[in-house]
Amino acid sequence: MLDRSARSRLRATVFALMLAGSANAVAAPDTASSPAQPDLSQTPTLEQIGEVAPALERYSRDAIRDNLWQRDALSAHDRALVTVAALIARDQTGDMTFYFNKALDNGVSPAELGEVITQMAFYAGWPNAMDAVNVARPLFEKRGVSQDQLAPSKPDLAPVDKQTEAKRRASVDNIAGEASPGVVTFTNDVLFGDLWRRPALSPRNRSLVTVAALVATGQDKQIKFHLNRAMDNGLDQAAASEILTQLSFYSGWPKVFSAIPVFKQVFQSRSSTDSQSN
Repeated sequence: MLDRSARSRLRATVFALMLAGSANAVAAPDTASSPAQPDLSQTPTLEQIGEVAPALERYSRDAIRDNLWQRDALSAHDRALVTVAALIARDQTGDMTFYFNKALDNGVSPAELGEVITQMAFYAGWPNAMDAVNVARPLFEKRGVSQDQLAPSKPDLAPVDKQTEAKRRASVDNIAGEASPGVVTFTNDVLFGDLWRRPALSPRNRSLVTVAALVATGQDKQIKFHLNRAMDNGLDQAAASEILTQLSFYSGWPKVFSAIPVFKQVFQSRSSTDSQSN
């Protein structure tokens, strides 16, 4: 016979085992009856889209695949850069695998893609760039991308126009000097003193992805400076205009219509300046 103390310990043990079994039953649902979870890291196929939204399937096929991506104002290479920049800036990881692959298939080199991710770290934040790195790593591994196909950490930097750089530094100091000397230091020494001078992405294309990111995230106040810089770096008006067309689909019409007045102002200002110089 068990004494009272032993019986109490036995009842407590049995009760604890019953509770553990009950908890496990709640924590482990019947997987046989649970619906399969969608893979949110992959872009759905046209057929999969049609199973949910037939009209969206038609727009995706007719308006985007067969029309937008075939337009001449931007090359397939540049269109891919704009799209990739917008996805990273908006942290839309679900579409990155598909469009990173599309970019590489359309002539974007692994070094260029790595540089776009690096550029977006500064213009959309480090966490967004880290998410893009996590998507790109297995993709690069699958494609057999080697280290020598990537841009070096410390390349020989492109030279700067001293007069233009002096004006830019004075503007940054005027805007941010009293508010945050640290921002001024990193802007001058790291952002423009280093990043913008890296040769793996041409100045035009570095401007292209930066403008795309600003439009895609609604940073309208920053667009004027960077659009002017892009056009100074060789982006023509037709290509600049087509950035808006591409982003209508990839960041939405409201973001694009918010940016249009800034683009118009820049185009008109530069047209007026060109007319006066002639």
